[in-house]
Amino acid sequence: MLKIHNTLSRQKEPFKPIVAGRVGMYVCGMTVYDFCHIGHARVMVVFDSVQRWLRTSGYAVTYVRNITDIDDKIIRRAVENGETISQLTNRFIAAMDEDAAALGVQKPDHEPRATQYVPQMLDLIGKLEQKGLAYQAPDQDVNYSVRDFPGYGKLSGKSLDDLRAGERVDVNSTKRDPLDFVLWKSAKPTEPADTRWTSRWGEGRPGWHIECSAMSEAILGASFDIHGGGADLQFPHHENEIAQSEGASGHSFANLWMHNGFVRVDDEKMSKSLGNFFTIREVLKKYDAEVVRFFILRAHYRSPLNYSDSHLDDARHALTRLYTALKAVPAAAGKVDWDEAHAQRFKEAMDDDFATPLAIAVLFELANTVNSTQDAKLAGQLKALAGVLGLLERDPQAFLQAGQADTAGGLSPEQIEALIAERTAAKKAKDFPRADQIRKTLTDAGIVLEDKPGGLTEWRRS
Repeated sequence: MLKIHNTLSRQKEPFKPIVAGRVGMYVCGMTVYDFCHIGHARVMVVFDSVQRWLRTSGYAVTYVRNITDIDDKIIRRAVENGETISQLTNRFIAAMDEDAAALGVQKPDHEPRATQYVPQMLDLIGKLEQKGLAYQAPDQDVNYSVRDFPGYGKLSGKSLDDLRAGERVDVNSTKRDPLDFVLWKSAKPTEPADTRWTSRWGEGRPGWHIECSAMSEAILGASFDIHGGGADLQFPHHENEIAQSEGASGHSFANLWMHNGFVRVDDEKMSKSLGNFFTIREVLKKYDAEVVRFFILRAHYRSPLNYSDSHLDDARHALTRLYTALKAVPAAAGKVDWDEAHAQRFKEAMDDDFATPLAIAVLFELANTVNSTQDAKLAGQLKALAGVLGLLERDPQAFLQAGQADTAGGLSPEQIEALIAERTAAKKAKDFPRADQIRKTLTDAGIVLEDKPGGLTEWRRS
């Protein structure tokens, strides 16, 4: 039986969907004012693997990942660039889609944009006001009255008395309480016309937290199975979502909460101020996208992920071992045989809170067996099992020869083939010093040569 760690209960729980055989999952997505960074990559890959395993397990999944396409950062960036909000957000949504596709992330079933659900947000705010949980302040913002919701703090484990103004909340004298958060922001005279909507509280735009409550309800219903996101969203964003949704409906919002761990860079918190902030595009200039995906999945989703060149290099070497096994023994076509011993251990790992590190360890056990037995059926099993995680789906030789020629000492495939041809000619002419010199040149450039019977030489990147 599948067990998932629930942030709300702080323990693993047997997964029981609201409707047997069906899963509704909502994951907080990106705010699209810039290129996605490696932290976004982790969210995308982690919950992509979750939805893949749920589908593999036979569930009919409705996977929703939202897009925040209106907020203060977006407005500032659009004004700085001299473009409209939609021009800015559409450009970065396209970039996000390209990054996700490169990482092997399947498209969610729904990708609602905040600007498309403003009417639903206004309806929700109206319900909260009717129940005494929302009020309009003198500055015309509509705020949520946190102290009037009894369950506030249950997700994060924070009590109201422990929350001091100025730490994680803005101090605003027009609020009844410093802990209150904004549901509807009144329009400012200097803000562009495409950043405001008409409401009975005046022109304005939605606050950040209300969008997810409204969009998840519109698509999945007032109660659904799984809500996910990064650990940084647990408080205040997800705590505020619970207050909004349960305050309006009077019953449970999401049954189970999943949060992936933080990304650190060389054991430091990733931050622009520290100069260790990397976009996905910057990383993919240096490393193959499948290597990045493999690197993310080698860590358990709840654990911190330490990004460094040495860890990416190690991931590349490890993934190369798996592809080398498939290159030596071409895989027989077929689906996963779930009665086979390796597949059973793989399933046990994934059913234990999506333990991808243990599942990947099973792949290496299977690769060792393939190497020793040269069994094409087991090679097919290796390829099919890895495919459940979105791995090993390429031609082995294509992966082994893939690389970035613009990295230090890098050679293009054409240059490599030309040097191999020159080496072959030198060997035929018995010019062995020249042949050895060419091999050393290729070795220094990270190219491994494999001489085969009949004078054929194959190569791969180390």
